[in-house]
Amino acid sequence: MAKAKDAFRTISEVAEWLDTPTHVLRFWESKFSQIKPVKGAGGRRYYRPADMELLGGIKQLLHVDGLTIKGTQKLLRENGVKYVASLGPSMTSQAPADEPAPAKPVEAAPAPVDAPRAPTQDTLPFAPVAPAFMVDLPLPPTSLPDAKPRLIGRAPADSRTLQARAAQIAPLLARLEDIRARMHG
Repeated sequence: MAKAKDAFRTISEVAEWLDTPTHVLRFWESKFSQIKPVKGAGGRRYYRPADMELLGGIKQLLHVDGLTIKGTQKLLRENGVKYVASLGPSMTSQAPADEPAPAKPVEAAPAPVDAPRAPTQDTLPFAPVAPAFMVDLPLPPTSLPDAKPRLIGRAPADSRTLQARAAQIAPLLARLEDIRARMHG
């Protein structure tokens, strides 16, 4: 027998619904104070439908939209729990398990550049907007002029000075080679 839509769910039921491991849900609970499952006497977590929708919105932001945890926390602070919960799958309008969920509609045409853009389910509130004007910059030269190699901001070093400092430079070069070998090996 299936549970009612407004019934509390265990962490494993939520994990299955979101297709997310339980340890990830517990981690999110530690990072987002807005997630507050009811805990039973044995410490077992029971999630309300509102908690589940919030978790779905957090998953959308982190795993699909690519936001960081700090970015998601900021979005929660600025736009509220209801906004973030609306981004994920809904518990109330959930399709039956054997039917695929309908695709989310995509914005038909972009808004004009100067029109204010309201965040929607398919766009982020900080999505880049096309620049209002283009600047033509000259292309960089294809080849660099011949110049004596030297350290930036320093006078050119002659070979006698470099030979005298070889004992100081050798350990640095060895460390750089070691780092390069670890990066490429």
